[in-house]
Amino acid sequence: MDGAVEWLVAGGRTRQWGTDPYSADPRRVAVITGLASGGNLYVAVSGGIVAGALGLGPAPSYVPPAVEPELYIQLLVTDRAWAGRGIGGRLLEHARTIARAAGVRLLRLDCYAAPDRALVRYYEQQGFTATDSFEVEGPSGPWPGQVLEQRLT
Repeated sequence: MDGAVEWLVAGGRTRQWGTDPYSADPRRVAVITGLASGGNLYVAVSGGIVAGALGLGPAPSYVPPAVEPELYIQLLVTDRAWAGRGIGGRLLEHARTIARAAGVRLLRLDCYAAPDRALVRYYEQQGFTATDSFEVEGPSGPWPGQVLEQRLT
């Protein structure tokens, strides 16, 4: 997570997760710890090195509630050293597999909606459809977000 923040900052994308290391925020650490202790954190490993992570759980309070059972992706991150190797796509496929096994047909997530919408486009390329836009108050002002969903068959 700290490496992802460093990469975002180096690219001038400081509004997404800020400029401080992810591990310096006790609230963020608590979220990751909760995902792991609840069995809802899945890690992609290659050669003993963590290449990415997926966290599943309930939708956050700032997004409109689903009107049917859903699986919510709370976290998707890949180590930039593994960029372009499909790690994120494989983790998303794992989420689909878990949802189908549970009989759930709706997969949702939210992400930072930067003016260039690059992250939104990434999820659209992964088969998600943008639905609700929202804004929450962040440490450096309003944080624009986008909810995306994917219907599973």
